[in-house]
Amino acid sequence: MPATSRASPPEHGDSGMVTVEAAIALCAFVTVLAMVLAGMSTMLDQIRCTDAAREAARLVARGDQDLAADAVHKIAPSGATFAVTTVGEGIVVAVRDPAAGGLLPGVHVVADAFAVPEPDAADPDAADPDDDTSAGTAGGQAPVSGADPSSRSTGGARR
Repeated sequence: MPATSRASPPEHGDSGMVTVEAAIALCAFVTVLAMVLAGMSTMLDQIRCTDAAREAARLVARGDQDLAADAVHKIAPSGATFAVTTVGEGIVVAVRDPAAGGLLPGVHVVADAFAVPEPDAADPDAADPDDDTSAGTAGGQAPVSGADPSSRSTGGARR
């Protein structure tokens, strides 16, 4: 019987081990990379929603409700909605992106902006409710948290 050392590799065992370890490491790397890219995409959507809310609040405070709707549709991510709510002496614009790029399920991007109306600006609540060119459809938009529940809210969906 030939003498074999315990240190010598077995003849049948570990030939594919490195391949399996490399495949698992590659899958883990791709998963982590995808999560990092999805997080960065969500951060960019948050910045776009914040910019859209800020610009819309400024325009509504000046009395340009129609321009505010256009600004939100151009600046905010696709599929984002917005709501304009009067709170006391101010205006709150909330921009929401429920899908957040579709990469992170359950993550919703929300940005709010507050502005005080200009003294000579038209009242945003006095806009013609039958005017389809304003902020879009008003169905189902809730007032911004902390807002007076009796205040009127108009919302818009990206077309």
